[in-house]
Amino acid sequence: MAQAAVASYVPVENAYSAAAFTARDSTLLVHKTVKSSHTVPSARDTPPSLQADPHQLPTFSRSTSPILYLPPLLSSLPRGYPQPSLPSAPRVTPLSSAARLPSIDSASLALHRALHHFRAVTPEYSSIPYAEAFNWGELELPEEEEREWYCVAFRSKRRESSDGGPLYEADKKAHEEAVQNGGLILYWYGTPHPETGVNLATCIWQSRAHAAAANSRPHHVRAMRLAAIFYERYELERYCLLKVRGQRGVEVTPFVGGSVERLKTGV
Repeated sequence: MAQAAVASYVPVENAYSAAAFTARDSTLLVHKTVKSSHTVPSARDTPPSLQADPHQLPTFSRSTSPILYLPPLLSSLPRGYPQPSLPSAPRVTPLSSAARLPSIDSASLALHRALHHFRAVTPEYSSIPYAEAFNWGELELPEEEEREWYCVAFRSKRRESSDGGPLYEADKKAHEEAVQNGGLILYWYGTPHPETGVNLATCIWQSRAHAAAANSRPHHVRAMRLAAIFYERYELERYCLLKVRGQRGVEVTPFVGGSVERLKTGV
């Protein structure tokens, strides 16, 4: 049931509502069904034989080893689209939202499938450049596809004494709102760094227009207001994810303006 609970939320355009899921420990992430808190040990303080595998799917049991981040949360596809098949032993098993996207184009569908393998490549993901924090180089799409997507990264630090409960509830509703209204492909979040307390969350949208539209939705507005209360500080970064025809890989570049939605294939 823990995974089902986690799979019911995602932040919207500016990732303000990521607050509820960058909690001081992982108890909020499972509707408080797990009472023991989780802390992330420093790699240099932990013997190699005891270091947690940053790519291992957490079990959320009382005996669970400290976790570095949770699996990617992908928006469920529109009805009629088959769910992608996964390898028999995937490195990371993604979660899916309860709500479904109303529509998706062919290039975004290919990206959605590739993002089932999305993961961070280092425990220091919250402090390094966005383009270096994830396994972008391992994501492959069909050569004929060509498109841009809009990415938002949210770096934050929670207030020590903040209670994330109200923000958690607001964010669950913001997630349903975002997926149902379309455009949100993926949400990923980590856990606070054990030394700095800084965390990273990110979301990938079909277009900047979809992301901007989410800003005015009522549940997003409420989550955004609560973020100002529960965070000591936070900052937003915006990027383009580019796929060029004739190549299989993707590239992350800084967002410099424009719609970030063109479909060069005409799809």
